[in-house]
Amino acid sequence: MSDQKNKVFIAATRQNDGKTIVSLGLYAALRKRIKKIGYIKPVGQHYLVVDGKKIDKDAVLINSVYHPAGQLQDMSPIAVPHGFTENYIKHGKKEVLSRRIKKSFRDIQKVNDFVLIEGTGHAGVGSVFDLSNSDVASLLRAKVIIVSIGGVGKPIDEIMLNKAMFDAKGVEVLGVIINKVHESKIKKISRLVKAGLARKKIELLGVIPYREVLSSPTMEQLLEDLEGKLLGGKDALNNSIHRMIIGAMPPHEALGYFGKGTLLITPGSREDLILAAISGSLGEHVETYGVSGIILTGKITPHRHVLRLISGYNIPIIQVKADTFSVASYIHDLIVKIRPTDTDKIRATEELVEKYVAIDRVMKLI
Repeated sequence: MSDQKNKVFIAATRQNDGKTIVSLGLYAALRKRIKKIGYIKPVGQHYLVVDGKKIDKDAVLINSVYHPAGQLQDMSPIAVPHGFTENYIKHGKKEVLSRRIKKSFRDIQKVNDFVLIEGTGHAGVGSVFDLSNSDVASLLRAKVIIVSIGGVGKPIDEIMLNKAMFDAKGVEVLGVIINKVHESKIKKISRLVKAGLARKKIELLGVIPYREVLSSPTMEQLLEDLEGKLLGGKDALNNSIHRMIIGAMPPHEALGYFGKGTLLITPGSREDLILAAISGSLGEHVETYGVSGIILTGKITPHRHVLRLISGYNIPIIQVKADTFSVASYIHDLIVKIRPTDTDKIRATEELVEKYVAIDRVMKLI
């Protein structure tokens, strides 16, 4: 492949459009067709500390799942910690950051046949420190695929707004992938968006249906995000949560709201509800009366006999300091990110992109 055709930049119209999902699935699809495919996220806003270095969470994800060639530090050359923006405005030099990105990209490129570049948010994110998606795509001379969310008018409006920023930097937009479309609307939205984009001379490369599993947190994520204490059910932390109920009713009424995928949030003093949830999760009634996890709120610990009992069952039970309302509100507003341990989400992502994105067409364009 020539230098102009050995990379692609994945951008999004806004946060939580599914850029990471598309990047993950596209990486998996391309590695079936390209011998050695590398990965880089030049600018990362959410990072982990790995071996003393700040590494973007998405870079950690790709590296953990697919083990691409190259150094992990090069896959995430710039992580944006608290205070980074203020410091850059006062003292920063664009050339320093640009050189770091270009060096990391070259090092990744040397050991791979192709590089997938993942952006951060919409085209303008990072402008405050002169590294917007459009700036970075231009810096790396990469063509772009834009990811947007389901709908017709709003996605096209947002796509055109983002495309204008790429156009201003001389960056070519190869096409668009629409994500999170309800299954019943796939055909209609595919037809209308394809026609609407064609009027703008933009190609539609895929329409990916919404899958609840990809928007549902696991008990492991809740344990980490809420900084809770695990009381039991370690082996079931990968359980997905699709709905939650507040434990403020008698057990016989609560059972009517239980079921697979349900999270019970209740004060630790409600031992009656805790035992009802455990009982409902046993035997043949688990689909109807079971729960996939329990969060105990308010610093209250159940009696030691109850603790001993519940610790023996494979149902994740987390104790947190926050009150019930705060926990429920946090989970309601939570943005779910795929983690290396989320095998169900990773498999679903790979299958969706392979099935609903025109991979062969993408191969020709890149």
